[in-house]
Amino acid sequence: MLRMQYVSTRAADKNGAKRSFSQILLEGLAPDGGLYMPQSYPVVSREELDSWRSLSYAGLAFEILRKFADDIPEDDLRKLVEKTYTPQVYRNVRADEAPDAITPLRWLEEKDGKKLLLLGLSNGPTLAFKDMAMQLLGNLFEYELGRQNAELNILGATSGDTGSAAEYAMRGKTGIRVFMLSPYRKMSAFQTAQMFSLPDPNIFNIAIEGVFDDCQDIVKAVSNDLEYKGRQKIGTVNSINWARVVAQVVYYFRAYLLATENSTQKVSFTVPSGNFGNICAGHIARMMGLPIDRLVVATNENDVLDEFFRTGVYRVRKSAETWHTSSPSMDISKASNFERFVYDLLGGDGERVNRLFRQIETKGFFDLSGKPGSDGDEFGKVAQYGFESGKSTHADRIETIRFAEKEYGITIDTHTADGMKVAREHQRQGVPMIVLETAQAAKFNEAIFEALGRNAERPAGFENIEELPQRFTVMPVDVGKVKRFIAGKTGL
Repeated sequence: MLRMQYVSTRAADKNGAKRSFSQILLEGLAPDGGLYMPQSYPVVSREELDSWRSLSYAGLAFEILRKFADDIPEDDLRKLVEKTYTPQVYRNVRADEAPDAITPLRWLEEKDGKKLLLLGLSNGPTLAFKDMAMQLLGNLFEYELGRQNAELNILGATSGDTGSAAEYAMRGKTGIRVFMLSPYRKMSAFQTAQMFSLPDPNIFNIAIEGVFDDCQDIVKAVSNDLEYKGRQKIGTVNSINWARVVAQVVYYFRAYLLATENSTQKVSFTVPSGNFGNICAGHIARMMGLPIDRLVVATNENDVLDEFFRTGVYRVRKSAETWHTSSPSMDISKASNFERFVYDLLGGDGERVNRLFRQIETKGFFDLSGKPGSDGDEFGKVAQYGFESGKSTHADRIETIRFAEKEYGITIDTHTADGMKVAREHQRQGVPMIVLETAQAAKFNEAIFEALGRNAERPAGFENIEELPQRFTVMPVDVGKVKRFIAGKTGL
């Protein structure tokens, strides 16, 4: 049986340098600056899909992950997912949900042959969908480091939810330190407190005087310094890490199995998206054979992805053009995981992917519209992958939060509101539309109060989180200073 192998999105030869899951687990970017992708996608048959309907979430995670992590002994992998996906870890379920639901699917509306559903993904320890993958990643990291008797210094960037999810997943883990970059004063008060109040000695928060893209650029610059990366044992937990993206594939299968009765049916998903990691997992699920009709990208005012899926032009924004919004986790203008989709769109042509993304550094965009002077005509193939898109503004978010409260009796956060607004514009008869929830409303209370005139309910243990002491270091947008800070804490 052939093992699953991974290649870089920028590799000149797809059949050249290949690596196993365990070899790429602790890394972020590939040495050539690309992202790791499987050499080919495993395919799930309809019979196999239907056989998974009775599985628990952990059981389903095992069946999917074993296809990608086949160099981890199956007994070990099963123990890791069973340790991760428990009601004790995903304990923040709402009163009307089963305590072992993990990812409850709520039917919101069925009208004129159109069905709208909401997949709950925020029951983990930090109340955000990032916990679904990050908790597994923490256990995988600890397992692999134990096998190698090694240490890892995690460098990450967050626009809000990734940071707290990573820190909660890695706190107290043997052989792991976390250095998390976030944009100074650009997260919600709840998000900031979740990260900065952690007292664990292996957690270091660095507040960068810029926007998320500046934080992400620093992480990439450090990862591209191969000598420093090796000496400091740098790894990443951002969605550029393949293991994190593939862990998110599981809940697309879970949602499909909960929403359908047999594998002849199709569903669509709408996904609030900034860095393209969450919806990239949906793309992977679709490539594996999951019967997905459409994948709808929902952006906020930072509409780089919406612009591409409407026009074929991918144009990154500068820091000054990146807006600070009421859905701050999506305030991103350089979608790192988008490169994975472009790689598939270009038929795995790593040389061309490399040229296009290097071109962004000089021209700020690439154009696949097929118009005179463009860089290609692949935009015409986008529909084959099921992608559509839409945009939401602050006024839309507030209106949608009010609508969800009135019509469905639920309180949704601002990012989920972006998704719900766009989803309702893209519904089709006979195809259930599943909106992916991103966080519990309490994380963005300022907008909830504006919309509803009251505070969002908080799960037990989060009542006064903003009042806790906070630990963080403020730094300018300076790669060198970040490198020196890390070296000072590791002694390497």
